[in-house]
Amino acid sequence: MTAFRKPQIALTSKAAPFAIRSERAVDVAAREALLDASFGEDRHGRTCQRLRDGRAPAAGLALSAVREGKLVGTVRLWHVSAGGRPALVLGPLAVDPACRELGIGAALMHQALAAARARGHEAVILLGDASYYARFGFSAEKTAGLSLPGPFERDRLLAIEFTDGALDGAEGMIVPTGSALPKRRSVRAPAARAA
Repeated sequence: MTAFRKPQIALTSKAAPFAIRSERAVDVAAREALLDASFGEDRHGRTCQRLRDGRAPAAGLALSAVREGKLVGTVRLWHVSAGGRPALVLGPLAVDPACRELGIGAALMHQALAAARARGHEAVILLGDASYYARFGFSAEKTAGLSLPGPFERDRLLAIEFTDGALDGAEGMIVPTGSALPKRRSVRAPAARAA
């Protein structure tokens, strides 16, 4: 009688699981480095950044993906008025290039959208690749009358409604409405004393 042996499967580092949790203060430096690596250091000049500058993300809607103790993904949502309609803007979504085959981006999207819906938000808007975001329910169907405070490609302005009609007839500029971040105080060095 021949005994069958189960083949040994070597676990690679790609098999390591990841967790998604609320963003923490300790994530800030790693998040900023990941965003610079993903979008370039000139990312602060981009159109959608104008909706985030000086604003806090929507409560409970800043998420981090962590793998083996390292931040490997991030997504945040922000309060806006979309032509007078309350909505959220999603972005940026970024995943460490070494982890892009693990489904982290999709998991972040699903969790962020579920959290936004659970918190009673009616619509989410983003600027991104229509073919990628269509699988999450985003389309340009409700964004034709909307614009952003800077240059953008019309076919990349996408939205999803959680409440039917939330963006019906929305026209005009998308503007930030979220809470302002506290102003940083500059710390001045004490004046040198005369001898």
